Amino acid sequence: MKQLLTRLFDYGNLTKEESMMVMQNIAKGKYNDEQIASFITVYLMRAITLDELLGFREALLSTAQRIDFSDYETIDIVGTGGDGKNTFNISTLACFVVAGLGYKVTKHGNYGASSISGASNVLEYLGVRFTTKEDVLRRSLDCSNMAFLHAPLFNPAMKRVAPIRKSLAVRTFFNVLGPLISPIQPKYQMLGVYSLTMLRLYNYISQQTGQCFALVHSLDGYDEVSLTSSVKILTNNQELVLEPSDFGSEKLCQNDIFGGNSIEEAACIFRKILNNEATLQQKNVVIANSAIALQLLNSSLSLDDAVLMARESIDSGKAKEAFLKFLEINS
Repeated sequence: MKQLLTRLFDYGNLTKEESMMVMQNIAKGKYNDEQIASFITVYLMRAITLDELLGFREALLSTAQRIDFSDYETIDIVGTGGDGKNTFNISTLACFVVAGLGYKVTKHGNYGASSISGASNVLEYLGVRFTTKEDVLRRSLDCSNMAFLHAPLFNPAMKRVAPIRKSLAVRTFFNVLGPLISPIQPKYQMLGVYSLTMLRLYNYISQQTGQCFALVHSLDGYDEVSLTSSVKILTNNQELVLEPSDFGSEKLCQNDIFGGNSIEEAACIFRKILNNEATLQQKNVVIANSAIALQLLNSSLSLDDAVLMARESIDSGKAKEAFLKFLEINS
């Protein structure tokens, strides 16, 4: 590690093979916290290269506990995090909106490292217990259309770096890696990213994996359809820019989708949306993200129809029903 750190501090890069080796060694516990923190800090000062990212990804997939859900066609709706906006749990709520409409969702998530409430934080607060048991995950998927995979349970490297990431409390390259290393590798993925640079990088990788994907970046820096600005969307076969009005919404301000200053506040918003008691702005941003996921799953859907379907999932209580069934199995 000392030699690699010296090279990195001199503005050098790692090869794909070296990147794989480092990440495998992190998973095996071969480095101390100070070495790992120093290594992570390098990528706070410069962008990760494609070879480094691919090497880290391959190492993490090779050391992870894998789950074979190849008999399902599932979607993961996820953001990289690290956008510094501290929104409420929009993508997690979109998962239950989509699940409420009968689509199978396998969400790969984690605790927030640079935000108050990651997917794992809010679900755990609401009573969810995480598991790696395939029979439980299958029953959850069959009965509620939703299964949740808590990243540190499935990947030793993610568990190893979790306290270090939390101590640093800033965006790291693990934010970039998280959406790429689901142990299920679902057929569909809607992924929100925090920058145009990341959008291009993920576009290249997603084209190689064979996934059906929708990459999302709001041009004012959100890693989701925020409705606070135009949003750029890349899929397997198109690139487009949409406005809040395209989703039937007014333009929102940052405070409209703020997640609060505590996990309790984030969980309160979560419950209110499922109970159809949230503000129109909070509801609309969940609907907008759900609509993009629905279009990815069904390419014949118009955006207007996808928005109507997502709204109906909340209004009818289907999204809440999916969550309650999920909670019953996973608590």
